[in-house]
Amino acid sequence: MIRSVLVANRGEIARRIFRTCRELGISTVAVHSDADAGARFVEEADTAVRLPGDAPADTYLRGDLLVAAARAAGADAVHPGYGFLSENAAFAAAVAEAGLTWIGPPPAAIEAMASKTRAKELMAAAGVPLLTPVDPGAATAADLPLLVKAASGGGGRGMRLITELAYLEEELTAAKAEAAAAFGDGEVFVEPYVVGGRHVEVQLLADAHGTVWTLGTRDCSLQRRHQKVIEEAPAPALPQELRDTLHRAADRAARAIGYRGAGTVEFLVSADGRAYFLEMNTRLQVEHPVTEAVHGLDLVALQLQVAEDRPLDGDPPPPPHGHAVEARLYAEDPAAGWQPQTGTLHRLALPDGVRLDSGVSDGDTIGVHYDPMLAKVIAWAPSRDEAVRKLAGALERATLHGPATNRDLLVRSLRHPEFTDPGALDTGFYDRNLAALTAADAAGGGVFALAAALADAAGRSRFGGFRNVPSGPQVKTYACGDIEYPIRYRLGRDGLSAEDFPGVRLLTHGPDEVVLEVDGVRRRFAVTRYGDRVHVDAPPRAGAAAAVPCSWSFTALPRFPDPAARTEPGSLLAPMPGTVVRIAPGLTEGDRVAAGQPLLWLEAMKMEHKITAPAAGTLTSLPVQTGRQVEVGALLAVVDATAAPETD
Repeated sequence: MIRSVLVANRGEIARRIFRTCRELGISTVAVHSDADAGARFVEEADTAVRLPGDAPADTYLRGDLLVAAARAAGADAVHPGYGFLSENAAFAAAVAEAGLTWIGPPPAAIEAMASKTRAKELMAAAGVPLLTPVDPGAATAADLPLLVKAASGGGGRGMRLITELAYLEEELTAAKAEAAAAFGDGEVFVEPYVVGGRHVEVQLLADAHGTVWTLGTRDCSLQRRHQKVIEEAPAPALPQELRDTLHRAADRAARAIGYRGAGTVEFLVSADGRAYFLEMNTRLQVEHPVTEAVHGLDLVALQLQVAEDRPLDGDPPPPPHGHAVEARLYAEDPAAGWQPQTGTLHRLALPDGVRLDSGVSDGDTIGVHYDPMLAKVIAWAPSRDEAVRKLAGALERATLHGPATNRDLLVRSLRHPEFTDPGALDTGFYDRNLAALTAADAAGGGVFALAAALADAAGRSRFGGFRNVPSGPQVKTYACGDIEYPIRYRLGRDGLSAEDFPGVRLLTHGPDEVVLEVDGVRRRFAVTRYGDRVHVDAPPRAGAAAAVPCSWSFTALPRFPDPAARTEPGSLLAPMPGTVVRIAPGLTEGDRVAAGQPLLWLEAMKMEHKITAPAAGTLTSLPVQTGRQVEVGALLAVVDATAAPETD
């Protein structure tokens, strides 16, 4: 029997595993980098072991340190979670060689699926349907579109969509470099990109006694950068015949490699209903909670049961009931190329009725070393429509104070006609709809900025800011991204007089709450300040007004900007802290560049971000070097648009 588990991971998944271990009476051991020393998962563990350093390569990816930590803490088992070394056969073998129980599949099964190219060969022999690979050297326009994929790893790293043959060689080179940096393996392959396809997967659980459970399906088609954003179970609008086909294929895949434990077989389902094997994830998936919700199971508890060599109870497994939807809440700005965001997370709270799996807590710093996912929010209900409504409503009512997040995108996605119609789902959802889903509603934020100004006035005067003598208007300017809201108002005995807000009447105001009547409708605004940042939250609205976010974050601007804060025209500043991983080959100061030309790549929070020339001109400054870390706002390059390249 397992008595003590070391989780070779961090954040949300570590907390998730600890929760089940506590329920089963199993003691827990955390490992942590220096950056995670004060993290919630470390505090929740019974024992914690430090891994010196901050970067994953020095900490969570050091199998030797993890095994040593397990021994030092007296653990008798290791759970890898997901990511990091969870699908590393050598690490699994090292755990077993150390006399510890590995809570995962046998190393041979991991190795069999470690390379997508080798996995496809194995699955073809087992009769699992596949996409036919494309030789990049022989590809023609008739083969387009194509998808370049890394043979190892996952999470969208080393993946490139090719729509023009002219870019194939360039993208192959970039994909190989990214894959080598992320996984230590630069092998890539090319296959057809299925337009209008759906990402559907089957959850597996297998024991050592010949039982393989296929725990229904999940749809994970809503993705950004080939990484999942919204997942649900069961996958909607699938004919029963297709479900049966997927289950049989997943079962064959598991039996072909002698699988044991929890795993997932992923498929691409084309618009005409044909299914193709993509890969097998030999670990627990991020989206496992939706399967737990509809089957009434604890997959972590079942992993422990299988690791203890106990058989699964009964065959077939419990049938699905109802519907579950999960949304991944990221610290990122979808409107700015999904740029990850850093800073202090002051407040994260959701209403009751949904499941929240999170690795962060109030006051935590969101840094650059790890994935920007803050939490997973999961809703279950008897029907899909009810589950989607519950999840969208919970996200809309969430209190999120800190870095920018994708919350508004999630809410709009869940309510989009293409999502509410399950027959319209496919992986191109954000390619078609991102611009509309992230469009800023400048007018909608004005009344929130007014509430911030009135709360500020109440906080500055014990008399609430009222004046008995005529005077000029109070002026306060708030910025939300690139949009500025100059608020001009007067407060007197006759009430509020605010320019640009003729239909607004002030009912009450204090430093933390303002109540306004807007076009005859009473609205309450909660105002919270953190330095020069102001968060304004209001209850959700119905009808057409629901399209306007009910939470806004502003920066209070000074009346007299600091001239020293200005930058040279054409300056490209680091949008986030990160590491310069590549500079365009041969690029030097004095070169002429075209608008949109890639100049360099930053890596932050497990993603690469391309920095491009904002306009045609001359590169007058390039003060960076490969491998150097830069802080947010650091100067990366200067492009002088007054010296535009000559054209023929």
